[in-house]
Amino acid sequence: MDFGPVPSDTAAGAILAHSMDAGGKRLKKGRILSTEDCDSLVAAGIAQVTVCRLADGDIHEDEAADRLAAAATGQGMTCSAAFTGRVNMIADAPGILSYDPGALTALNRVDEGITLAALPPFSRVAARQMVATAKIIPFGVPVEALKAALPAQPILTLHPFRPVSLALIQTVLPGLKPTILDKTETVMADRSRSLGASLAASTRCNHDARSLAAALSTAAAEGPAAITIVGASAIVDRRDVIPAAIEAAGGTVLHFGMPVDPGNLLLFGDVAGIPVIGAPGCVRSPKPNGYDWVLERLVAGLFIDGGAIMDMGAGGFLKEIPTRPLPRAEADPTPSGTTVPKIAGILLAAGQSRRMGPANKLLEELDGKCLVRHVAETLLSSGISHATAVTGHEADRIRDVLDDLNLSFVDNPDFAKGLAETVKRGIAALPQDADGALICLGDMPRVKLSTMRKLLAAFDPVEGRSICVPVYNGKRGNPVLLARRFFAEIMELSGDTGAKALIAAYEDQVAEVPVDDPAIFLDLDTPEALAHARAGVEFKG
Repeated sequence: MDFGPVPSDTAAGAILAHSMDAGGKRLKKGRILSTEDCDSLVAAGIAQVTVCRLADGDIHEDEAADRLAAAATGQGMTCSAAFTGRVNMIADAPGILSYDPGALTALNRVDEGITLAALPPFSRVAARQMVATAKIIPFGVPVEALKAALPAQPILTLHPFRPVSLALIQTVLPGLKPTILDKTETVMADRSRSLGASLAASTRCNHDARSLAAALSTAAAEGPAAITIVGASAIVDRRDVIPAAIEAAGGTVLHFGMPVDPGNLLLFGDVAGIPVIGAPGCVRSPKPNGYDWVLERLVAGLFIDGGAIMDMGAGGFLKEIPTRPLPRAEADPTPSGTTVPKIAGILLAAGQSRRMGPANKLLEELDGKCLVRHVAETLLSSGISHATAVTGHEADRIRDVLDDLNLSFVDNPDFAKGLAETVKRGIAALPQDADGALICLGDMPRVKLSTMRKLLAAFDPVEGRSICVPVYNGKRGNPVLLARRFFAEIMELSGDTGAKALIAAYEDQVAEVPVDDPAIFLDLDTPEALAHARAGVEFKG
């Protein structure tokens, strides 16, 4: 191929390298110049132009792109017409794009001018979505180079989703609310429909190997394309309840765990030749997780084994996906998995402390500091992004003892109406970019720094941990961390209930965080409690 400037009056039949104006006539890059075009160039005073002339043995970019796309494209896709050396491959139906990355790389290494780009392997695609593109970089390439690049077999294949039936089994433990099971069933049915499949069977059984094995045998007898088990408790070992039930039903556990987050605790096996997925807890949310990758392949008829699951680590960090064709039960923004969520602290310091008598309990000293300062200093050291103290009763005195700390202040003149009003004032004052709020009571000075940090570390709305509460010896305490999605409902609270009613309404979003800290129950709101603390009496909860 010859490339370079030539006299305009000799350029007929050559390919124009750069767009240009010729006496009011726009000539675009890639145009094969005609004699009339050359006359216009000369008339416009353009003495020379940069052109490309294909040599014998060269093939034009459009023809090369057509041939490349036709050779590389398998079933389930349609190729567009070539233009400027580009052909796009378009999915005929929703499904999974599969190919060997090694084969694609080998093709792209033959010649720098011959390229094929595709979505990542096993991408889920929609009908009419562009999934790959063949592009010839220069205006033409040697035909021998093209022949060397053309694959002997198609590289790209689109596996359409099949209208199969799926089965769901949920296990139950005492205390697991039916509303959580109902919501999970709805989410899983939506998942199935989004793939063109149907959730044909949904059953519930006790969370023990014997009951679950019976349920598995019954489900397998119906011949679904796959059976999903959502356990009341997460799978933590190959000998746990769900894998034990699979084996008791005559099945095999093929793999446990996956390098995809969310979704690490996935188990894969089969019963009577039917794939069985022990789902991680994050499937209760409609947001993308590793389970989706496995289910999508199964519905598309693709083979899955332990090796395939272990290969999912490349691209398996799913915390932040801006678009994904899955149902969304919640439109609330969630923290990005690649950045630390911004959690703001709220210090509740507005109460009248009637049970303490004439003294303001928050200003009472313990170990050389007033109670509210203990809490403020711990909160500020926890790793929060911002902290607001809500004052009310004796607001000036509270501010005085906290004034040198990195706190924002907001006043609650209606503190006598109860705790809810103080919480609402704190929520209203939070920065707009706060992903959640850690709400601390000003009269709990013994809460450990480690407790607050554990709450922050546990927070992950993507995996259903939108509300984090500390737990000691099986009992919940304070402080509490709430995701932004609940802020609007908090603003509807009233009286002295705080956020307890809201937490009770969203048990499926609650993460109980075990802590070695009985002080999560210790509020020093009476003279007796304060006296015991000053005397060093150990509080055991």
